[in-house]
Amino acid sequence: MSGRAAVPEPHSSEWSVRLRVVEVGDLTQAHAVLDTGVNLIEVEAEAHRSPTDPADPGIGDELAVGRALSELGRQLVHRGSVAAEAAESARRRDAPPSEGAW
Repeated sequence: MSGRAAVPEPHSSEWSVRLRVVEVGDLTQAHAVLDTGVNLIEVEAEAHRSPTDPADPGIGDELAVGRALSELGRQLVHRGSVAAEAAESARRRDAPPSEGAW
């Protein structure tokens, strides 16, 4: 054996996001679904057009979808943080006591 540490196999997964955008009058709603292959995470967001804004549906679409994706990102960061904290807590709980500990 050469003394080198084995290179771990890379972890790979493919996630997909589906978006549905609906505009009715001055309201644009976006519904996003993230499929991780294990979980589905759904979020909704909206944008309201001001009467002084141009009637361009692309603007409302971008704002509503951007807000939905931001919320999706916020939820993913929160879930990851909670899972990391739980793993660290379990590691500490299961670790053998150090010398001199009561």
